[in-house]
Amino acid sequence: MTLRFATAAEGALDLHVLEQGAVDAWLSDQPDHVAAWVRASGFEGGIGDTLVIPGPDGGPTAGLAGYGNAAARARVRFTLAAAAPRLQDQTWRIASGLPGQDAEREALGWLLTGYGFSRYRDQTAKTGALVAPEGIDADRVEILAAAEVLTRDLINTPAADMGPEALEEAVWDLARDHDAHVEVIAGQGLLDHNLPMIHAVGRAAKDDPRLIDMTWGDTGPHLVLVGKGVCFDTGGLNLKPGASMGLMKKDMGGAAAVLGLAKAIMALELKLRLRVLIPAVENSVAGNSFRPQDILHSRKGLTVEINNTDAEGRLVLADALALADETAPDLILSMATLTGAARVAVGPDIAPFFATDDALARAFEAAAPGAADPVWRLPFHDPYEPLIEPGIADLDNAPKGGFAGAITAALFLRRFVTETPRYAHFDIYGWQPQAAPGRTKGGIGQGARSILAALPEILDL
Repeated sequence: MTLRFATAAEGALDLHVLEQGAVDAWLSDQPDHVAAWVRASGFEGGIGDTLVIPGPDGGPTAGLAGYGNAAARARVRFTLAAAAPRLQDQTWRIASGLPGQDAEREALGWLLTGYGFSRYRDQTAKTGALVAPEGIDADRVEILAAAEVLTRDLINTPAADMGPEALEEAVWDLARDHDAHVEVIAGQGLLDHNLPMIHAVGRAAKDDPRLIDMTWGDTGPHLVLVGKGVCFDTGGLNLKPGASMGLMKKDMGGAAAVLGLAKAIMALELKLRLRVLIPAVENSVAGNSFRPQDILHSRKGLTVEINNTDAEGRLVLADALALADETAPDLILSMATLTGAARVAVGPDIAPFFATDDALARAFEAAAPGAADPVWRLPFHDPYEPLIEPGIADLDNAPKGGFAGAITAALFLRRFVTETPRYAHFDIYGWQPQAAPGRTKGGIGQGARSILAALPEILDL
């Protein structure tokens, strides 16, 4: 689906955005009949409050949207998005009351309110149309919305229709839209090209495991995005219980996130060289599944003892990270729905990340509020390194004890990035458990907008 601003302001109705407590001041400048209508309605300016103001003939002439107060806005990612569905069947232009520094964020939230996943039944969201507020880069906001749509659609699609082959086709579609180049290594070719852990994790599935490699741009800093593409995760021979398997169509959320980010980078024509690596597999159960206590060889030459086949995401990411690291790019970013420990630490709403240097972390943290995309730094805590060293092999994919699971997973991944000084890993959830303004229940993008907003500073674009 395409989310866009209204193409013309002609015929649009004025929408006045009013904070809670500011209604009386606004009414003091309005005609008596307007003031009487608003007071009779009980409109107070709370978040989600709306009111259509009629003219003499009874038809709508203007509207009000509540903006709450500072404390209430701190609890809502996109404030005006709460009003958009209640102002449907009209086109609106912001006439007053929306702070300029909030306009781009609120305009994006309004657009995202129109998202509905309609592949299997019509879930088109009913919402008012919006003219792009003055002073914002409307094209950029529409690009951000399109990137989010791609990410949500990929995550929401069940594994029967979004296995490794279908995920590859989605990359081809994106590449064709932006004149990017794609190469794919699949099946036995993974062993021939020294990508053994990707092969081991995915070899039991009907769809061949594969590494999808998309490149775009020929000038500027070199950025590599690596996204976990586990299209469904049964847990392998360490089979997940049914309750834990229920959302595993979203285990390719890291791949969906980096593809949304890549779409935005290419559409904005950022002056950089982009590479996207997606190890796409399904972690299935069959006679040739990899087993607990197996020792896997990696592209990096490190050996990995398998103590839980359900800790497979770090295995496929490791081979892809090792490949990325061989060219020593300016920055490597990995994104993955990797650990339950990250959810325990920060919940589903925040994208925790790890960074190899403080300046990189500060850039993400500074960009997050304006991008309406909260992130939180967790540490690469070196004293925990022994936890991922089992003795029989170089690394352990599932350290015993259960402590610091997100950190030990990130430390595991860092072992495969040795030639690239700047590396960050985002351990995202990729799912909105309950609907919120601008964020439908289901697949969701996390981290990508903060990364995009931080890239100009990080890469000196």
